[in-house]
Amino acid sequence: MEENIVFNTEDVTSNKAMGILAYLGLLVLVPIFAAKDSQYARFHANQGLVLCIATVALSIAAGIITFVVSIVTFGLLAVPVTIILYLALFAFWVAFAILGILNACSGEAKKLPLLGNITIIK
Repeated sequence: MEENIVFNTEDVTSNKAMGILAYLGLLVLVPIFAAKDSQYARFHANQGLVLCIATVALSIAAGIITFVVSIVTFGLLAVPVTIILYLALFAFWVAFAILGILNACSGEAKKLPLLGNITIIK
């Protein structure tokens, strides 16, 4: 069952832009510091920060996998594996960022799939 959190209408209206920025990589820092008092912006900042951390962690994992594959195959499969892993990583980030941005634009506070239950910012 999908949980949809309800926030004050005035808070949502005045902080939609902050919610959108939260899903654009390091721009997540803008709502974290500029909209400290907005529960709506903080919700989306948390979702965006979790997405950013997950993307960095997956990028590190992809780098390690590429390195191992390069050693094991003497570099023969390094390029195709790298391309596939980083395209998949990019698709992951884009899909989740678009979902979060659509939620922020529509004034909804839906948690992202897989990552949404992680709370860093309260």
